[in-house]
Amino acid sequence: MKKHSTSLHEVAFDDVSLYDGLLKRHEADNRSYLMELTSDNLMYNYELEAAITHDACIRPGIHGGWESPSSQLRGHFPGHWLSAAAMHYAETGDMELKAKADVIIDRLEKCQQANGGSWVASIPEKFLHFIAKGHGIWAPHYTIHKTFMGLVDMYRYAGNEKALTIADNFADWFLDWSTKFDRKQFDDILDFETGGMLEIWVLLYDITGKDKYKTLMERYYRARLFNPLLNGEDPLTNMHANTTIPEVIAAAEAYEVTGDEKYKDIVIAYWNQAVTERGMLATGGQTNGEIWSPKMSLSRRLGLKSQEHCTVYNMMRLADYMFRWTKDAKYADYIERNLYNGVLAQTYWHWEHTNGYTPDSPDSGLIAYFLPMRAGAHKGWGSKTNDFFCCHGSMVQANACLNRYMYYQDENDIYVNLYFDSDASFKVNGNNVKLMQRRDPLTGSFHLSSTSNGKQTVNRTAAEYPNNPDTLQVFIQVETDSDNVPLNINVRIPWWITEAATVELNNKLVASQTTGGTFVSVNENFSNGDVICITMKMGITTCGLPDDENMVAFMYGPEVLAGLCDDERTLYSHGKPFESILVHENEREWGSWKNDFKTTGQPAGIHFIPLNRIGYENYCVYFPVEK
Repeated sequence: MKKHSTSLHEVAFDDVSLYDGLLKRHEADNRSYLMELTSDNLMYNYELEAAITHDACIRPGIHGGWESPSSQLRGHFPGHWLSAAAMHYAETGDMELKAKADVIIDRLEKCQQANGGSWVASIPEKFLHFIAKGHGIWAPHYTIHKTFMGLVDMYRYAGNEKALTIADNFADWFLDWSTKFDRKQFDDILDFETGGMLEIWVLLYDITGKDKYKTLMERYYRARLFNPLLNGEDPLTNMHANTTIPEVIAAAEAYEVTGDEKYKDIVIAYWNQAVTERGMLATGGQTNGEIWSPKMSLSRRLGLKSQEHCTVYNMMRLADYMFRWTKDAKYADYIERNLYNGVLAQTYWHWEHTNGYTPDSPDSGLIAYFLPMRAGAHKGWGSKTNDFFCCHGSMVQANACLNRYMYYQDENDIYVNLYFDSDASFKVNGNNVKLMQRRDPLTGSFHLSSTSNGKQTVNRTAAEYPNNPDTLQVFIQVETDSDNVPLNINVRIPWWITEAATVELNNKLVASQTTGGTFVSVNENFSNGDVICITMKMGITTCGLPDDENMVAFMYGPEVLAGLCDDERTLYSHGKPFESILVHENEREWGSWKNDFKTTGQPAGIHFIPLNRIGYENYCVYFPVEK
């Protein structure tokens, strides 16, 4: 139904297959966790509210933390669970997980019937009546939105018609309740965190075409946030970040559904305020203590509660809209930063096995609510069943859709945004087209002369690259039904290249691109078996803080490097570029190159590894550097 959906769109979940080892592990860990949580525990608060569960005392072993029956946010996580299960099914066709999700939908239907045919939340109706009177209840709209989100996603991605019916009936409660208030009264209500309620009404309007959702969209219009943005004001500084991002994502979706330019203007203004004019950390984050930092003033906000995971996930979603509307590579660069240094750094950490060493800490980590930037800090990993803070939910969603944001299409225009081993299928002018993306084993994970600790093969290339070549080389093989299929394949040249990147087609140079943060177009009539090769030189780059260029973080390609130390250390560049401070260390083990580094020319050495490999170690991201 979308009236103004952009022609550039993400490739569907089931048209992208992942083969990258790190992403596949995260995906598998996420699936295992979704299956591990019992349906009874997921449904406990819903069935307790509907009086289907009649426990005289709280049942032992139920979920704790924010999911505890004593928490005002109880029941927020199962909605995330449903969304994640639906997206995972859409990508993989996992029938076991879908069956479990379908059963939960059946149980939600029984709860709705027990509640009178409309209400289906895990919290009582009175919570909304309380906030209407100005009482400080902890985010009932936020909690309820998660249920709606799970229901809508089960319909969109898993084809569960019952889920749509439940959501449609539930919406009637809000249609009736919201009529009781004038505009000012309802704006006061919306000052309590609403989550993505507006997005739900937009999606349901797009799915059903029912006028009641247009009415709800008008009532849930967040004027006290949107109007200052439209007026060029800054309503964000020191404001809770993830309270606002879902509201702006809703505006983005509303623009695509209605075509109303006002919504697009809101999104653009928000991005400018949140990112362009505010600056960001090397990781891509912009927050501390869950709030937006002052513009270009981050040096005083390097704390223990930097970079909330929910904010990372939702800003990546917003960047997706911005990319599809503009085709500007800077938004893909932003997604890449946050994927490597947010999603992959804050979820499903695994200890890297080394013979003869047993870690003192647990060998895995589930979810880090925050990514601390204070010197000498460490990640705080949540537990499987006894925390359930908000980022628990965005964790299962983010890791259920790791194949997003990689490929986009606009008729015969294809965009390759992220470089991970994967396949992507397209329909182009009636032709089946498949792109098979693989990293070169020489410059990626494996060096051909030693692919494991058990197999050795003598070959010429081993002598050509005795040391880490500091190059990411990607091959994209094109498979087509017929020859001479007109395609324009746009490959991203990332911001982090240190020398000119080259793009070749069938070993013939197409372009040499010295500037990163752009695309190179390969516009040809493609035949089956044609190969595009992108060669991108990597190296150490540095990122200073917007308000202190001498407070430096180090990066290798898209990955932020963390120094293993317990306190802040001053580094010395001795008049050389800051990048010269780090050199490779322990660059080779068995069959793979390692992105390990050490300082050189310093009073004491510091070992650096990618931030996404940090588990329980104390670390520093930003270092003061004296020239």
